[in-house]
Order: sequence, then C-alpha cells, then structure tokens
Amino acid sequence: MIRGVYPGSFNPPTIGHIAIMRAALEHYELDRLDVVLSRQALGKDTVERPSLDERADVLRASVAHLSVVEVVVTDLQLIADIAAGYDVVVMGADKWRQVNDVRFYDDEAHRDAALARLPRLAIAGRGADAVPADARLPVDGLDHISSSAARAGALGLMTPEARSYAERTGAWLSS
Repeated sequence: MIRGVYPGSFNPPTIGHIAIMRAALEHYELDRLDVVLSRQALGKDTVERPSLDERADVLRASVAHLSVVEVVVTDLQLIADIAAGYDVVVMGADKWRQVNDVRFYDDEAHRDAALARLPRLAIAGRGADAVPADARLPVDGLDHISSSAARAGALGLMTPEARSYAERTGAWLSS
C-alpha cells in the first residue's frame, strides 16, 4: 500500500488543490492520500473564521469524489513530523520554500535533519519555481490559482463546495 500525505491550510480549498491531489494519486499510484490540516499551521496567522472544524468539513466535501482521499486534523506543524510514516509527501512550491527556511527550525542542523526525514517528495511548482527536478509533480495550470486569490474575491478558484459555503456564510469573503 502506497500512502501519501498532503499537508496544508486549504483556506479555502481550491481547484488547484484538487488538481494536485489528482496528479499525485495518478503519478505516484497512491492507494491512499491523507490531506492534513494542522490546528495551527506553521507560519500562518490563526484563522478565526471559518473555524478549523468548518474548514475540515468543507475540505471533506471537496474531496468526497476522491474515494482514497481522507481529511486528517493534527496538532503537528513541521512537514517532516506530519509526513512521518508516509511514502510520499505532496506540497506546493510555496510549502517547499517554507520547509527549507531555517526560520521555522531551531537552527540549520535541525532543518537539515528534518529534510533528511522526509519521504519521497511530490512538489507542484508554479512557473519558474525552484523545485528539484526529480520531485516535480506533473501538474499544469497552477500559476494563477491560490487560496489568497480566492479569498480576495476570485471565487471561481475555490472548489464548488468551498464556493457554495462562502456564498452561504460569507466565509473567506472580504467585507
């Protein structure tokens, strides 16, 4: 059984996240992909609205059509800790930059040890992002897709389930 993990804030889940999941499932022939939300994502502000439970519910609805994808909530923050025990760790290029940034570790030795613990990498790049060639996940069309753009009003970038939730509740929409 080949297990993958895709940590992120998914705030909100986008069509890009789904494309990355599909590409990882196919390219790495994953039998299971856990999409992991940290209770407090590393390097991110605390999200008041929607709550973690609401985001997890929207994410579950967004991936319901992908039978081998499960949503998991964790207290862990470091990708190396979240990815422990998995065969593949999936991430975007922005997360790859964070994983390599010494600011998120005690020191360079701690970062290097964390990097050494990572399983096989599947990194979805954008444009000219510096992603190791052997880790580049083959997925196109992500250059304009981001959760930040979705929160700024590009509702078409959200998954249909996230967009419906946003329209019903006002979550993720600027006032």
